[in-house]
Amino acid sequence: MTITERILSGIKQTLETGEKVTIDLREASAITGSGLNVGGRTHFDEAFATLRYANPFRQGARNIKVPGNSAVQFVAKTGNAANSTNPWGYAINPNSGSPNIDTSIWQLPTRVITAQMPVRSAVLSDVNGLQDELVEDLMMEFAQLEGASCGLNNDQAGSTTTSTGGTDGLRGLNSYPGAAGAAAAFGTSGTAITNGLHTIRTVGYNNTGGLEAETLSAMANALPAQYWSMPGTAWMMHPTAIQTLRNYAHGGGGYSFIDVGSAEAGSLLHVFGFPVIPNPYLDATGTVGCKSMYLANWPRFMTIADVEEMTVQAMEQTTPGFVTMYAEKRMVSTVRDVFAGVRSIET
Repeated sequence: MTITERILSGIKQTLETGEKVTIDLREASAITGSGLNVGGRTHFDEAFATLRYANPFRQGARNIKVPGNSAVQFVAKTGNAANSTNPWGYAINPNSGSPNIDTSIWQLPTRVITAQMPVRSAVLSDVNGLQDELVEDLMMEFAQLEGASCGLNNDQAGSTTTSTGGTDGLRGLNSYPGAAGAAAAFGTSGTAITNGLHTIRTVGYNNTGGLEAETLSAMANALPAQYWSMPGTAWMMHPTAIQTLRNYAHGGGGYSFIDVGSAEAGSLLHVFGFPVIPNPYLDATGTVGCKSMYLANWPRFMTIADVEEMTVQAMEQTTPGFVTMYAEKRMVSTVRDVFAGVRSIET
């Protein structure tokens, strides 16, 4: 009988009889050999898990729920409806846009993350709050896995990126095409897995020997002005890139990176008025510690679609003395409005 059960039983007894009841809270552990004596009389504090770094893309991206279908399709309206040569007056000029109105579509299959966790029944009965903590930490573990896949996975290559999912994973931002100087463009239209590979507007580092303020200025300049004042426009950088910028001094000390007008800029919480979101799930390789970083209006630039139902199930006695917890989560991530974001890479 657990401590809680003993207390409730004692309360019930005193309510029924009106007598004083002594409740013995000393309890032998269900785990043989734990504690000082055989069988143990160990106090188990509330279980806890160290804090994981959840998926930072969700802080800015558009998050939607979708039914439990096997795929999600995205549609973008492109082109113009009005006659750009002379749109004034009452004349009707169909199909006279420049370019004409059109749509671009792409379809992505829902991807699944699964986990199986065997736990000794004796441990669950001894450690206070362990089952709840296991479930909470498992959800955070899923958030870590999806964050890495959202940033780094290449869904076109199964052999090189299996740790982030490979062909079974999400379409990571860094896998989208776009060399230095590339302009933004929608990918090919269709329902194949090779469609929807948009070209992201990409800026090369101003100085190949280091990350400079000029690179960030070029990125801000490359982001179309209509996105500048929209809620949700922010930088995402690897923590190492933030450290590099904090230590930055141009030309061996000519000037340091200071965003004048922002009291928080000294700690790189804002750059050029846009907030900075630390994101460890961006590529941290390269001579300056950050191969890629992004400036985007994230609610338009990126969409994360979660299947409405998520499974968490405890299956008892799958192995004698153990409870096995099973969890499953399905989702999709994609660049939606490719013009709403800019990327920099080390060249």
